[in-house]
Amino acid sequence: MDTLFFVFSKIVQFCIEPLNWVIVFVVLSLLLLSLRKPHLCKRFLLLALADLLLVGWLPTSGVFLRSLEDAIPKIQAAQMSEADFGGIIILGGAIEGGEIALDRGEISIGSAAERVTKAFELIRKYPDLPFIFSGFSGRLSPVGLSEADAFKQLVAEQSLPDKNAHYENKSRNTYENVVLMKPMILKLGAKSAKEADAPPKPWLLITSASHMYRSVKIFQKQGIAVIPVPVDYQTGNRLHWGSFDLMGGAKQWNNLLHEMVGLLAYWITGKI
Repeated sequence: MDTLFFVFSKIVQFCIEPLNWVIVFVVLSLLLLSLRKPHLCKRFLLLALADLLLVGWLPTSGVFLRSLEDAIPKIQAAQMSEADFGGIIILGGAIEGGEIALDRGEISIGSAAERVTKAFELIRKYPDLPFIFSGFSGRLSPVGLSEADAFKQLVAEQSLPDKNAHYENKSRNTYENVVLMKPMILKLGAKSAKEADAPPKPWLLITSASHMYRSVKIFQKQGIAVIPVPVDYQTGNRLHWGSFDLMGGAKQWNNLLHEMVGLLAYWITGKI
């Protein structure tokens, strides 16, 4: 069932990509032109143009994406001590450990690189805390290293302390991240609580700001307390109404729709 859900989610993601609809509208307009229906052809070309304008005008996606990024308040973890945390959780989604990494011999970090850089910062700051990196691959046909194995390689390359390192390299989406990490978190939390003769402590959770709301809801559903450390913000406090960027807009719409569909799907299936 989880595999079917994963495949279906990828199909839906492809269908909701705004720029993919431009191709659909153009193909339909050419088809209608060949059928000698120019009036319908023009309508689909206008839809394609409207799609491009909607995607490229950044405030149209920015106003909704900003609300999603602000849904979980940013906690000032720097003002808390190491004793307040049970450990550090890093969710995958920023590392390319696939075919290119195999061919080139280098691990690539994608647009959500702050997940990795923030993780490095906290691992250096709290070397005695256990940390878990979770992620296999979000691709339908993964090739090469898992994200977890790629992160492990990066930790070694950066000479970071790894005595408390733990890796989960089977998960393909956020729900699987949490479910497959849960036994590790409970085991490490129980060990720490027993040594300190205290209840289990919440874990720091690192992921993109737009992804944090859904992630926190899944952890709450699984009964795991986390302290959000959102990174990779795509919006600021102000909207720039004159901004037009087709590539930037496509990225924002992709993030927004991906999370909205994910929230709906996880709610329907009882995962949040």
